[in-house]
Amino acid sequence: MAYDPTTARPRGRSDGNGPATREPFDEEAFDMTRAAPSASLEKGNGRSAANLLRQLLGDVTVLFRKELALAASEVSQSVDEAKRGATSMVTGGAVLYAGILFLLGAVTFWLATKMPAWMAALIVGAVVTIIGLVMVVGGKKQMSARTLTPERTVQSLRKDTEAIKRQMP
Repeated sequence: MAYDPTTARPRGRSDGNGPATREPFDEEAFDMTRAAPSASLEKGNGRSAANLLRQLLGDVTVLFRKELALAASEVSQSVDEAKRGATSMVTGGAVLYAGILFLLGAVTFWLATKMPAWMAALIVGAVVTIIGLVMVVGGKKQMSARTLTPERTVQSLRKDTEAIKRQMP
C-alpha cells in the first residue's frame, strides 16, 4: 500500500480491485528530517513570505499526520504483541495450575505421614502463599506504562523539532 504524501493517507490498490491491503509501516519513508529541502526553497525563486508560510504550514500538517500514523502503527504493534503474550501466559498458567495442585496434594499427603494432616496442609498452604506473593510483586514491577511507549515516534518527533528549529531564523 502506498501513502499519498499530500494527505498522509493510504492509497488504494493500483488495479482498483478490492480494498487496499495493510503493509508494515515504513519508518524511513516518513522521516522528514532526512528529506532534502524542496527545490523552490533552495532556489529562493521570489516567493512571497505568505506563500512560504503557507507551504511551511502545509508541510507541518503533513509531518504531523505522518507522525500520528507512525505512533498508531507502533502502538498497534505493541498491543498485538502484548495480546499474543497474554494469551500464551493464560493458557500455560491454566495447565501449570493443574500440575501444581497435584504436586501440592502429593507433598501434603507425604507430610501427613510425618505429622497431623491439618498441620501438613497448613505448612504447604503457607509456603505456596508466600511464593505466590513474591511472584505477584515481581510481575507487577514488570507491568509498566514504559513498555507501551512508542519509542521510535518519540525519537522521530525530537528529530523533527530539531530540524524545524534549525530552519527557523
